[in-house]
Amino acid sequence: MSMIRVEDLCFSYPSSYDPVFDHVSFQIDTDWKLGFIGRNGRGKTTFLNLLLGKYEYSGKIISSVEFDYFPYPVPDKSLLTEDVLQQVCPMAEEWELMRELSLLDVNTEVLWRPFETLSNGEQTKTLLAALFLNQGHFLLIDEPTNHLDAAAREKVSRYLKKKKGFILVSHDRRFLDGCVDHILSLNRSTIDVQSGNFSSWMENFSRQQEFELAQNQRLKKDIRRLQQSARRSAVWSDRVEASKIGAADKGYVGHKAAKMMKRSKAIEERQQKALLQKSSLLKDTETAEALKINPLEHHADTLASFTQVSVLYDGQAVCPPVTFHIRQGERIFLDGRNGSGKSSLLKLLTGAPIQHTGTVTTAAGLILSYVPQDTSHLAGTLSDFAEKFHLDESLFKAILRKLDFERVQFEKNIEDFSGGQKKKVLIARSLCEKAHLYIWDEPLNFIDVYSRMQIEELIQEFAPTMLLVEHDAAFREAVATRIISLETAG
Repeated sequence: MSMIRVEDLCFSYPSSYDPVFDHVSFQIDTDWKLGFIGRNGRGKTTFLNLLLGKYEYSGKIISSVEFDYFPYPVPDKSLLTEDVLQQVCPMAEEWELMRELSLLDVNTEVLWRPFETLSNGEQTKTLLAALFLNQGHFLLIDEPTNHLDAAAREKVSRYLKKKKGFILVSHDRRFLDGCVDHILSLNRSTIDVQSGNFSSWMENFSRQQEFELAQNQRLKKDIRRLQQSARRSAVWSDRVEASKIGAADKGYVGHKAAKMMKRSKAIEERQQKALLQKSSLLKDTETAEALKINPLEHHADTLASFTQVSVLYDGQAVCPPVTFHIRQGERIFLDGRNGSGKSSLLKLLTGAPIQHTGTVTTAAGLILSYVPQDTSHLAGTLSDFAEKFHLDESLFKAILRKLDFERVQFEKNIEDFSGGQKKKVLIARSLCEKAHLYIWDEPLNFIDVYSRMQIEELIQEFAPTMLLVEHDAAFREAVATRIISLETAG
């Protein structure tokens, strides 16, 4: 057991005047299973890169352990998986690799397949297994659940629970609860370390915010009362001072004026103290303004139908034929393993030329709004993006502000945004669009916890008709009206 100590850490990107970290200090135990949370763009990945020594900084990061990073970059994916993993953990024996893979329910035959033939889930699991075999290393795990189906997330969570010595960046509440014993939270102005899982941290954080908001209201009242008293004292002092003119007992009047002045000064000091106390509050309060959406109502009850539809890859069906209808007001989630054709089914509704069996029909005049998985195509300014998609720019940016975008982000190019910020751009676009049916493909990848809860509340309030693929179990339970499993369909 050893400690990782961060002392007076300061860091800013050369292109930015705003500090990412400003005189931050904390320490963590290398035996902890540490969940790392915070709003998009606050610096979570940046901090991991600082631990890895990728950037210059001021202050100190003191550690006796080596750091490994996930996702591990695989330069040549055509190599056999066994050869790739030997590069990741050169000291590990084959039997050790096989043991770790079995703990993750991965068939050991993947070791003798080209790495590029493995599914996203298999690649994630094999790399995690190999990295944990580097004895004495501390693992930095950056959003491993992206593109993992629900079953794979559960398996990875159970695997991590058996391990120790890692920092896990994730926004999946259920996943964090299943495998961490401490939370490192990157707040607006501080970094906080607490014992427990995400749920216990969230309960404590919410309680603290409620306390600070109540204190804030009380101090506001105190300040208003003190301001009024100060004004009255100033008026009294001026009146007494004026009464000295022509007064018979100027000493008494002067004493009275001095007393009034002293009282006025005391009130002023109390007021300043109250202001200072108030300014120390609410620094880390996470405000989340309510989002809005304007779904259109269609004259037909059934908006789309899939009849005996199966997606074909290279002429082979990847799932049993599926039949279902999307009716107004429904929020249907497609469930299934990675590679079962979930995203392809969504794309079929958008008119994409995907090989399939069966028929897909849509109601006449149906208007869609589509959020794709991929964000790699995003480029240029937000204004350019709004113009390209014929969005109300003011509304578009107002939604992004509600999703915790700082105004300075509006001046940057989208390609310089974090992964979560890019995904918020796509969601904000969809919220600007009036549609009968909203099709969202893994919309929460990289999206922070607070924004996830905002989006949950939006969907619950406005009840748009939706077809989604999303593996966040807490989100799905909150908003789904129906779940269709592709493995058991048909």
